[in-house]
Amino acid sequence: MKRRPPHTVSGNTDIAVALRYDGQNAPKVTASGRDLTAEQIVKLAEEHDVPLYPNPELATALVQIPLGEEVPEALYRAVAEVIGFAYVVAGKTPRGNEPQEN
Repeated sequence: MKRRPPHTVSGNTDIAVALRYDGQNAPKVTASGRDLTAEQIVKLAEEHDVPLYPNPELATALVQIPLGEEVPEALYRAVAEVIGFAYVVAGKTPRGNEPQEN
């Protein structure tokens, strides 16, 4: 199975959360933190060309979710925007949404 890049939501570098979405299950929180930890998450994301999505309100909500846990349904719409943004930045199309050939 092809690995998908993580997606990072940042709140000005004082809060950062990394998400993983496999295209089938709910996105999961794979890293989160505040202050120095947030700076390290953002730095690693930048070093690996992981898209950063600056949304302090969403980062504040996501940082409360335990590592490895799925994003709650109440945050699906906001997280979908992050994932959509990451796909656009990467120039990719989610599996199953490829343009159909005529």
